[in-house]
Amino acid sequence: MSSEEETRSRAGAEADLSAVVKQAEMRRQDGNFCFKKDRFGAAIDAYTEAHYMMGLSLLERHEYAEGVKKLEKALDLGRGANPKSYMVEKIWQELAKAKYLEWEHASSQRSWKLQSLKEACEKALEVQYLLDTSQSGITDITTNSYIEQLTTLEQVFGKAGEDDIPTEVPDYLCCNITLDIFRDPVITPSGVTYERAVLLDHLQKVGKFDPITREPLYEHQLISNLAIKEAVHAFLKERGWAYKTD
Repeated sequence: MSSEEETRSRAGAEADLSAVVKQAEMRRQDGNFCFKKDRFGAAIDAYTEAHYMMGLSLLERHEYAEGVKKLEKALDLGRGANPKSYMVEKIWQELAKAKYLEWEHASSQRSWKLQSLKEACEKALEVQYLLDTSQSGITDITTNSYIEQLTTLEQVFGKAGEDDIPTEVPDYLCCNITLDIFRDPVITPSGVTYERAVLLDHLQKVGKFDPITREPLYEHQLISNLAIKEAVHAFLKERGWAYKTD
């Protein structure tokens, strides 16, 4: 691509982003208008779309932290209005993608720093070993000490990088129906925790009963499982690879 084509491409991208920002502002104003007219449902929908569009535009500009904040706000609004809506799922997918990219970038930086530090430590141990052997000769004690230090070093740096290595998500953090990590967990009177949107869909389309215990169950009986929600938040904070959705 020539420099002229690149310039036109960047200009086109900037124009697209500008249009999205204007559209998001229009939806925000729509929300204000609906709110003043006591059309609260419509106002929430408009605010949700405004935050969603602003979040995407910020992500396009690689402003991940601010983009994630906007998407999280959109998700909170959407869940409050209609937790099993298509829009909530759409927002979650974009948020998860942004969180994963954010983790991927940070993980690469951490891995590079750890590897550089590990190599420096190995070099320092090697220099010390050569110095020791030049003074007292090669002995079993000196050699074994050197090998033991290298092994310990490997273990320490391996432990330091564990959180960035994808593994299995613990079962207790996953929905019994979707088998995916919880997003908005709710607990039933029988003590079983499910993903809210999935359970609501079950109650509406399949029947008013707990999918596992088969006991009668109604929407008003569902309670947010804040303990599991906090556990998921803590898990994802340290292991952003779990945001990957495909």
